[in-house]
Amino acid sequence: MKYSIDKEKQYSILKLEEQNLNSLISPNLKSEFIFLRNEGVKNLILDLRQVQYVDSSGLSAILTANRLWTDHGAFVIGGELQSGVKKIIEISRLDSILTILPTLEEAIDFVFLEEIERNLASEMEEE
Repeated sequence: MKYSIDKEKQYSILKLEEQNLNSLISPNLKSEFIFLRNEGVKNLILDLRQVQYVDSSGLSAILTANRLWTDHGAFVIGGELQSGVKKIIEISRLDSILTILPTLEEAIDFVFLEEIERNLASEMEEE
């Protein structure tokens, strides 16, 4: 599986550098998600801009990441999706579950806003 990871203080961006997110790639991607979560990555942005095809196992890998970051931080798909990928996400109705933003910049902004909201909520709980 070809990918790159850009680790920043508040977030990491995993850029999948494959054309197909299928049963050959998805087990490795799931493992990478688990590794990043266990490593302490607070917020993850998944860049699928190069991916042209996703099958059900690829969708499962994406949902795994979404579950891993629930109640921990934010999981966002950032960047313009290829039309085939966008269509399969919409057909499977995952666009109502996943946070998908059209640019990486918007995804990064979203992560920072989520951090602010979590910090404010924890401060209010302490009072």
